[in-house]
Amino acid sequence: MIDDDLHPLDARIIELLSADARTTNAALAEALGVAASTAHARVRSLVDRGLIAGFHAAVDQSRLGRGLQAIVGVTLRPGQRHESIRAFAHDVRRHPDVIQLFFLGGADDFLVHIAVDDSSAVRRFVVDHLSARHSVASTRTSIIFEYHRNAVAADFD
Repeated sequence: MIDDDLHPLDARIIELLSADARTTNAALAEALGVAASTAHARVRSLVDRGLIAGFHAAVDQSRLGRGLQAIVGVTLRPGQRHESIRAFAHDVRRHPDVIQLFFLGGADDFLVHIAVDDSSAVRRFVVDHLSARHSVASTRTSIIFEYHRNAVAADFD
């Protein structure tokens, strides 16, 4: 559902918080030229209306010892697709190496974004957690050289 009544202040709040989710309410109010109570009420309204779904930290995976990222395209086997899709998404997105999971229309059914310590860990993840699943027909792995997300993510070295 598109919010056709997005006030210009709300659009600016979304822009500011997208650039830095840690922006304080006082800083938002100053940037908007409104009272702190107005900024707070507008942010709360954006959250309540679902326009802001959460506040997230951009994590430098390499600093956590997970310096290798990959995207794995996954195609599921035909037959019982609805059950396979639901089970796959439920299980895989909970794996600690998974950063993001995308359900797609196209050649792949899913893209799985992982962060691990080395190429052996990529192999283990693909073999043990993807290819070993009966519902998985094929996988295709691409190593990520750099990763940028809306100018807020740490550079991937």
